[in-house]
Amino acid sequence: MKKITMFLFLFTCSLTSIACAVCESQQPKILQGIVHGAGPKSNWDYVTVWIMVIISIITLFYAIKWLINPQENDRTHIKYSILNEQ
Repeated sequence: MKKITMFLFLFTCSLTSIACAVCESQQPKILQGIVHGAGPKSNWDYVTVWIMVIISIITLFYAIKWLINPQENDRTHIKYSILNEQ
């Protein structure tokens, strides 16, 4: 429970990061106060970022899913050559 609480605390802290005044003035209204750096140059920048976000979320989902339940039951799987050496 401590790990989950710490994760949620750090996650919410990262969401509230503050951009500097110069960068904030260069951002579009929807991103002001959230991001740091120069603003997007075209709408393709938004498309690119959203595609990267979707790919990252899918990757994270499957990484956690297969870490929790790998579904490798074959006794000849290569992992057993390491696990059975003891």
